[in-house]
Amino acid sequence: MDVSPEHLVEQARERFQLQDYYGAIHLLEEVIAAGRAFADAHHLLGLSYSLVGQQEQALAQLDRALQLNPQYVEALIHKAIVLNELGREYEADASLRRAAKLSSELRQGLPAHVAAKLANQHAALGDAYLEAGALPQAIDQYQTALTLGPTFHDLRYKLGRMLLQGGQALQAREQFEIIVRHRPAYLDAAAMLGLACYLAGDGLAAKAVWEDCRERRPEDPRVEAYLAMLARNDTGPPTGATTAPAEASPPEAEGHGGPEGRGGKKKRP
Repeated sequence: MDVSPEHLVEQARERFQLQDYYGAIHLLEEVIAAGRAFADAHHLLGLSYSLVGQQEQALAQLDRALQLNPQYVEALIHKAIVLNELGREYEADASLRRAAKLSSELRQGLPAHVAAKLANQHAALGDAYLEAGALPQAIDQYQTALTLGPTFHDLRYKLGRMLLQGGQALQAREQFEIIVRHRPAYLDAAAMLGLACYLAGDGLAAKAVWEDCRERRPEDPRVEAYLAMLARNDTGPPTGATTAPAEASPPEAEGHGGPEGRGGKKKRP
């Protein structure tokens, strides 16, 4: 059974809260080895390495989190702490200054850290609506979340999936295209982009996306299933098709939360 990265990171957060840092490291390394980690996973892995005294590994993971999300304030603060422990005070000061600058910037007229927190809360409300069966309201909440946190691609991925569920394939395609543009190595999002193209009636685009996915991840049976489906109906989905078949696993959360964040939907810095 293919355990989703979101579930693995949730388990890692539980291990972290129990101070089982090696357990958290094991789970997070599994996520990263699969190529499915977003900034939050790297950030939590960096924290875990730091707390077991492996500062160089911690710094590498925090740097990776910041490559994925340069505005990740909490990662900048923890990076400064690690740099200070390594005796690199000048670099630590620079990281703290960068964190302070980002914290003072405005997003939608709000300080960046406040906007990130509100984006997280809108996503939580969207999840509650989804669980209650109110899909349109859930979509609205996720769209609001993304106006506050446009770089939070974990939320964008979930929005895309909800749009597919609601029969809005063209809108879903736009969301997955944004993710793939910023994270070209994230093949689950690319597979979902192919699915959105297929459901929108663009079989040629779907085929191109899925063939690229198969070339880069030949062991993924889902891509083969998608291509077989396309071969049976190479002009697009059957008339009236509005919903997707089995979906790829969701990605891990973009860099917007610390270890205390909610599982799969973490707090923003």
